[in-house]
Amino acid sequence: MELGEADPKGLVRESYNIDGISDAECRSIFIDWALSLRMGVDSRPALAALIAHYGPGCDSHPMTLVLRAALDAPPEPKRRGGRAGRMTG
Repeated sequence: MELGEADPKGLVRESYNIDGISDAECRSIFIDWALSLRMGVDSRPALAALIAHYGPGCDSHPMTLVLRAALDAPPEPKRRGGRAGRMTG
């Protein structure tokens, strides 16, 4: 995937240019980035392209950490509490 398609508004690029950017700011930028992707674009290849481009040499940058976390598989759902969780089918 091309970088222009992976980061259409340049939000991720700009996050790497902000000195002292926080984790919270990177998470907010990430949400804006995700919402800016065109409909139908798979985010996983886009994330991989962004990490491949911006990640080298920036392993501890908050945006690199956010992008890598987004690629991780979501945790397995756990049983919810309450009456419905105790009832057997």
